[in-house]
Amino acid sequence: MIVSYEIKSLRVVLKIYLIKQVNSSESVHSSFECFVESTMLEMDLRLLLPSLVPSSQSVYVLVFYFVYLAVAGEILPGKVIRGVVLSDGSQHRYRCNGLFALSLLVAILGISAKLGVLSPLVVADRGLELLSATFIFCVLVTLVLYITGRTSSDKSSSLKPHVSGNLLHDWWFGIQLNPQFIGIDLKFFFVRAGMMGWLLINLSILAKSFQDGSLSQSMILYQIFCALYILDYFVHEEYMTSTWDIIAERLGFMLVFGDLLWIPFTFSIQGWWLLHNKVELTVPAIVANFFVFLIGYMVFRGANKQKHIFKKSPKTPIWGKPPVVVGGKLLASGYWGIARHCNYLGDLMLALSFSLPCGISSPVSYFYPIYLLILLIWRERRDEERCAEKYKEIWAEYLRLVPYRILPYVY
Repeated sequence: MIVSYEIKSLRVVLKIYLIKQVNSSESVHSSFECFVESTMLEMDLRLLLPSLVPSSQSVYVLVFYFVYLAVAGEILPGKVIRGVVLSDGSQHRYRCNGLFALSLLVAILGISAKLGVLSPLVVADRGLELLSATFIFCVLVTLVLYITGRTSSDKSSSLKPHVSGNLLHDWWFGIQLNPQFIGIDLKFFFVRAGMMGWLLINLSILAKSFQDGSLSQSMILYQIFCALYILDYFVHEEYMTSTWDIIAERLGFMLVFGDLLWIPFTFSIQGWWLLHNKVELTVPAIVANFFVFLIGYMVFRGANKQKHIFKKSPKTPIWGKPPVVVGGKLLASGYWGIARHCNYLGDLMLALSFSLPCGISSPVSYFYPIYLLILLIWRERRDEERCAEKYKEIWAEYLRLVPYRILPYVY
């Protein structure tokens, strides 16, 4: 991210220079060109590898970030939400003050940058260092979670160990449902850290584009869409407490890595790409991009809101009508009567809207929506297997009422 274009420029200059020195037959020229390519590749690696080694500054940034989130999450005011009732009858409490914590953090960083205490480019200039430091942190944290989970004798739904006997499986998927550290629910903490980290990376990229004079219409569009999505997430943070990740997935490397590294560092690929590639969009393209974002947001937020309200108050009307409920448990009204995972459709449209400002010249900028499509289909299949086992004949009736998985009439 940091040195890629410096390396590219050096490659081009050296290649042209060296090839110009060769005045021989075509075969010799071809052989020499292959030699130059291999030499440049070796140079790439030599320049790239040092940037992957975490510096003390990148570690300080990461430590400050986690400490701030831990303290802010505990002391800042916010709505306290009761989570879903677990199998043992217990309920977790979540303080949903993420919007306050994020706003305060951005203000602190902005003031620090103004005073010269911290550069707003610290993430843009040290992206690979922060990525590798975060990866090491993920590995260490999940090893601790594995060890503490294996040694736990707690019988509660949250901390009861689920050990398969396969070390890799247990480390990857986790052993405990809701492990805590000094009273902090780690699962809720990590997903909050990932979403805020995504915005902070984007803001640093934006500052870098200002400095480089490369700020484009496409970059502004991408930044607006991502910022609206992230801010909306924290406005409706309480809805996260009823999602599958929180109520059903155990905390292992899959979730920790996904929350802390995958979300912020891969969801921002479009920003990194636009930092080095100028894309001019036509007015119709901009309008179409806005429509994809708005429709995706409407479906995504609407579906999640309906499911959250249904879990809290099952008799609340949906779209002005009493909800259709299969077996007293499965919602088949509103968006959930259109497709069994209609929220995934909205999420995919939003992901696509983040990539459309990049145009269609490179598949790199479409990594996020492509990855998300694969992930959500895989997750949807896993969810449906669990639901079929859990609800049995009720699930069969639900499939009859709602035959489509994600996209009506298609899938």
